[in-house]
Amino acid sequence: MTATPWPTTTASTSTTTTTGVPAATTAGTDGAGGGVLGLLLTGAVLAAVIGAIVNTALARRKSLEEERARVRGVFAEAFEAVAAYKEFPYSIRRRRHDQPEAERVRIAEAMSGVQAKLSYYLAWTTAESAQVGSAYADLVKELRRVAGTACHDAWLAPAATTDADMNIPPTVVDLRGLKPLEDAYVAASREHLQQLLALRSLLGGRH
Repeated sequence: MTATPWPTTTASTSTTTTTGVPAATTAGTDGAGGGVLGLLLTGAVLAAVIGAIVNTALARRKSLEEERARVRGVFAEAFEAVAAYKEFPYSIRRRRHDQPEAERVRIAEAMSGVQAKLSYYLAWTTAESAQVGSAYADLVKELRRVAGTACHDAWLAPAATTDADMNIPPTVVDLRGLKPLEDAYVAASREHLQQLLALRSLLGGRH
């Protein structure tokens, strides 16, 4: 009896070859691209930050320029109110003699308006600068005393009736004592404006 041999099974070995080089290359490419992208993003963010800082500085400088111009204008207006009040002793003496009642009303209303301005600028200058406010307060106090007395005397004097009466010498109305206080106010105002200018220079402005 012949033995039947066992079927012979031939195992087929399948070999899978994995190439690692391309994978490594891809990874390297991704890393380089990410690095470049990161640098670009960092540069863009930095540029944005610098731009924001510059724009903020420019805005502050412009705002400071506008503020300085506004303050300078109000200081000048405050001085104009003083000058307007100084004119009343002359205006009263030069009032129309043929309309005494109308002239009293006209001049009184004008004086009231200037007095209101003086009070306003007293508060404003003090709020803006203690030094300027103090100088202006001293000026207005003396103004009301000296010019106020001159106005009182002018009302008691007869109204001007001739061209010669229109010329009022310092012996009649003398306001020269106000000059030192006017100079002190101007000096205090100038110093305050210089401080604002110095602050502007810190922000890169020009004189």
